[in-house]
Amino acid sequence: MSQRPHVAGVDTSTQSCKVVVVEPETGRIIRQGKASHPDGTQVHPDAWWDAFEKAVEAAGGLDDVAALSVGGQQHGMVLLDEDGQVLRPALLWNDTRSADAAEALVAEAGAGDREAGAAWWADAIGSVPVASFTVTKLRWVADTEPEVVPCIAAICLPHDWLTWRIKGTGRLEDLTTDRSDASGTGYAARVSAEGGPSFDYRRDILATALRITPEQAESIILPKILGPWDRAGVGDPARGWDRIVLGPGTGDNAGAALGVGLAPGDALLSLGTSGVVSAVSAAPVQDRSGLVAGFADASGNWLPLACTLNASRIVDAMMRVTGLGYDEFDEAALSVPDAGGLELVPYFEGERTPNLPDATGTLSGMTLANSDQAHVARAGIEGLLRHMRYSLDAVRALGAPIERVLVVGGGAKSTAVRALAAEFLDARVEFPEAGEYVALGAARQAARVLG
Repeated sequence: MSQRPHVAGVDTSTQSCKVVVVEPETGRIIRQGKASHPDGTQVHPDAWWDAFEKAVEAAGGLDDVAALSVGGQQHGMVLLDEDGQVLRPALLWNDTRSADAAEALVAEAGAGDREAGAAWWADAIGSVPVASFTVTKLRWVADTEPEVVPCIAAICLPHDWLTWRIKGTGRLEDLTTDRSDASGTGYAARVSAEGGPSFDYRRDILATALRITPEQAESIILPKILGPWDRAGVGDPARGWDRIVLGPGTGDNAGAALGVGLAPGDALLSLGTSGVVSAVSAAPVQDRSGLVAGFADASGNWLPLACTLNASRIVDAMMRVTGLGYDEFDEAALSVPDAGGLELVPYFEGERTPNLPDATGTLSGMTLANSDQAHVARAGIEGLLRHMRYSLDAVRALGAPIERVLVVGGGAKSTAVRALAAEFLDARVEFPEAGEYVALGAARQAARVLG
């Protein structure tokens, strides 16, 4: 290992695994690698491990790395048996099969009254469950694959599982997570602890979700919830990684916030497959409407978050409608002053904010004058930005001030989005240079953990 060791950050996302090796003093990326994940809303976790190994190799290995942290897609459900084997493919956050389970859990908490149930969940865990939350996927398994439930020895999330595999111990007791990802499970609640608010598991909620007894829920191993800068252990000695200190890791949205240096008063708008608005807040929030999730961040603050299922895919869909390529689509959208009365409601894959998993998109207000490529393209861009403004306003309504919005992700490359964002988002808008911000946030955490 060199005299000046580096740190590594990992982003195990829905689409791929990315590894960046970073100079800890400057944050400069020394080298990086990437490998794809399979398509779909469920995947066997072994695919994440294969991609991690390929990404590490593409990044030039870990020989000079002294610390590593993993940022990962939130909410994904990984079920393990007593030998640490995966019981079924992991359900990812964007698998909406558990939408009915989410509604059932909310209704049950209110004894049939959804409004009362939503209030109960917001008070209990800071969020109202929707189909993306792990707790709803557990209920789906209990109802559709009940034979799996008695075999569950441990439950973890994607970044927990990958960190555990990097440790290489095979012991379920060595599973760890962090407060940001725990806050998105649906069965972890805020508690006061020395050094500030933390999280602990609600075994009663876990039992309800899985339709098991409290005693059975107590026997299931859940990852230890670490603080923002706690050590999760070291890498696998068999691979020569025992000199690598492992950070607690982070959910992807909290990792991205850490990567761009988000502070109170700032919001991060990520335009990827999904659209995510997350704002750093010094105080926790709880939204009984369910529009905003009261998550924790990766630094000890809070991360109220609104997530849509539709973001960049809105532009992709309207490009197919118009038959235009990316550059042509942007040029067409900016060639007219407005959409000429066209209005796009872009719920192409259902929606999470608002929670309408079975909704469809609509294009209304069509006339002979606006039924052309330019106005349809403009309606697509405006529909995307209005959709994101809805999420921003939902966060603002909870008392989180948003003065600056940093826009990242594939959708941020659109010249039309860049030109119109400030007008539609009602904020000072900045477009940071494109970067692997989740992986960079994980690397920043690794550097802090290393000290």
